[in-house]
Amino acid sequence: MRLVREDFARRAARAGCRPRPGADGGVAPTYHCAVSAILTISLILIVYGAVSGPLDRRGITSAMVLVAVGFAVGTSGLGWLHIGIESAAAERITELALAFLLFSDSARLDLRSLRHDLGWPSRLLLIGLPLTMVAGIGAGMVVFPGMSLATAFLLSTMLCSTDAALGQRVVDDTAVPSRVRQALDVESGLNDGLAVPFFLVAADIAAASLKGGVPSAVIHNAVDQIGWGLAAGIVIGVLGGLILREAQRREWLQGHWRQVMTLGVALGAYAAAVTLGGSGFIAAFVGGMAFGRASGEHGLRVTYFTEETGSLLAAVTWIGFGALAVGAARPAVTWHVVLYAVLSLTVVRMLPVAIAMIGRGVRLQTIAFMGWFGPRGLASIVFALLVVERGVPEASTLLATVVVTVAMSVFLHGFTSVPFVAMYHRWYETHTEAHPQAPEAAPAQVPRRRHQATADDVGSLQEASEGSRG
Repeated sequence: MRLVREDFARRAARAGCRPRPGADGGVAPTYHCAVSAILTISLILIVYGAVSGPLDRRGITSAMVLVAVGFAVGTSGLGWLHIGIESAAAERITELALAFLLFSDSARLDLRSLRHDLGWPSRLLLIGLPLTMVAGIGAGMVVFPGMSLATAFLLSTMLCSTDAALGQRVVDDTAVPSRVRQALDVESGLNDGLAVPFFLVAADIAAASLKGGVPSAVIHNAVDQIGWGLAAGIVIGVLGGLILREAQRREWLQGHWRQVMTLGVALGAYAAAVTLGGSGFIAAFVGGMAFGRASGEHGLRVTYFTEETGSLLAAVTWIGFGALAVGAARPAVTWHVVLYAVLSLTVVRMLPVAIAMIGRGVRLQTIAFMGWFGPRGLASIVFALLVVERGVPEASTLLATVVVTVAMSVFLHGFTSVPFVAMYHRWYETHTEAHPQAPEAAPAQVPRRRHQATADDVGSLQEASEGSRG
């Protein structure tokens, strides 16, 4: 990664900002550069927010705009953003964005109420996800002939999970059958959390940072990272949920503090796990489940602030991705990298989905639709930054592959969402007219989506607003 650091420093210097050496060997921005970056990001968010509605109606997603604008103002463009990809600020923003969204996603999915409709999601998670990792390993060994098995395993874990935000447009569209929307929503809401333990194990093995053979590495990592992550998430999540429930029962809780408490639980679970030497992402994911179960709350009246905070940090991450990651990864981009990215978005995703759906009577059109709409996003970006931070062998190739895959996913899935939904809807209407009992036509309960308020939430959010003014 030394070449990446030197390339970034040259680009920043040409842009008029000369970063100083960081304590970790990277580059740290001057105060002027940091303030300039904050101003640039703020203006981008303001302008995009003002035109977000018309753009969304035309099928142009926020990620597409933010990545493109980020690239234009970054080190490869105008040079207004020049904070290093390895900087502590970039790492903390992306990590907290993923932690908050992991927490809010697992908290909003009330699996008890969905337990009778989890046939398709469970197949995608329990069969499709492991097979995606296996397919990713195979693709890595074929496309990168000199890549070790451990590195191929790591790369597959970095790109196996799908992004709930990038797939939101498809999940929100009622032209898509409820059973398909439910399967994609539950899968994307849970698979990034399920992928974290595999990523942690793969990263430690690839970096050869653990003593002993692979079995001892797996066991040691499970105890330290996964174990403490689970413990912190369960304890903080259950404790926070019970406190919230009791405070509401006694009417001690002032309106807007319900939201602040939830954010505190998410942050507390993440921080507790990191302090204990565990994975903050596992803690956030498990903590959200435990909090939702203990509090009995799954709506925006408790998760709104946490969801919005995560979404804000995710938006900043997309800007940084375009401004910093694309330029930093560009020197390592080869035809091998591009080929793997194409395979990751197609065969590596679609074949496991097809296998997972064997025996369910699902038509090829539905399998192709569900297989295609598995976009890669925030989790893959965070995993890439962690790999760079750990100094894993072949980190430049891994970073370039993740950046190319995610960039292709942002634009390809964004541009195809509207026409592919329309095509699939036309086929579905014709198919179900001839086959009313088709599996795709079976009704399914679709979970509350991100930012979607229920009837109960509206009153609570109004109460919170009034309480904050008081």
